[in-house]
Amino acid sequence: MSAAPPDNDVLWARGIVKSHHGTPALSEVSIAVREGEVLAVTGPRGSGKSTLLGCLSALLPVDSGEIWFNNSPVHTLSRAGRERLRRDRFGFVGSEPHLVPELTARENVALPLLLTGSGHRAAYGAAADWLERLDVSEFARRRPAELTQGQRQRIAVARALAPLPQVVFADDPTAPLHREAQDQVLRILTSAARSHRLTLVLAAHDPELARYADRTVALVDGRTPVPAAAVRRSAPAPLAASH
Repeated sequence: MSAAPPDNDVLWARGIVKSHHGTPALSEVSIAVREGEVLAVTGPRGSGKSTLLGCLSALLPVDSGEIWFNNSPVHTLSRAGRERLRRDRFGFVGSEPHLVPELTARENVALPLLLTGSGHRAAYGAAADWLERLDVSEFARRRPAELTQGQRQRIAVARALAPLPQVVFADDPTAPLHREAQDQVLRILTSAARSHRLTLVLAAHDPELARYADRTVALVDGRTPVPAAAVRRSAPAPLAASH
């Protein structure tokens, strides 16, 4: 019988196995993340980082293994249950800015708040605030087709942060940005996580991006190495990836 994770782990997974069309992507991966922690998952392209974030964020069902969020099992949820979890508790930023093309930048950022029941004024106020923080407030009334990819990506980051979700998953979120903009967006992501006690799980193939994290876990061919590459920077207590 499976057991719930420790109370101080907001996100906990054990023995995750996932394949894509018969090709193994994750093999017995176990990992735990504390509330308010900034965790970087690093590794070369094809190492399973995106698949791991997809499983942890309830976007992808696992083939086997367990995933727990706030002491509740994720791996047993129905598709509708996973969708509700993503809508109500999680934020996600991918390497491509998937915005709703018919909506303006401000409407895109306000959308997740409106979907979870926020009033119109509160949703649009939060959207304006996060667009300002990410230096794209001047594009608030423009639609995605009128913007550069870098501008769209900043808006996607604002959309993920605006509802203040409990966990933000960022899968190579600075890929469309130049180095200066990468640093700014990562500083905003990590400072927002720490100031609002959000948990941030950041996947990056560039090891330099891991310097923003409290801890780093490496993936190699869909596995966490033994011993796991786990380095804490500011979290007060040790937490290693289990195997």
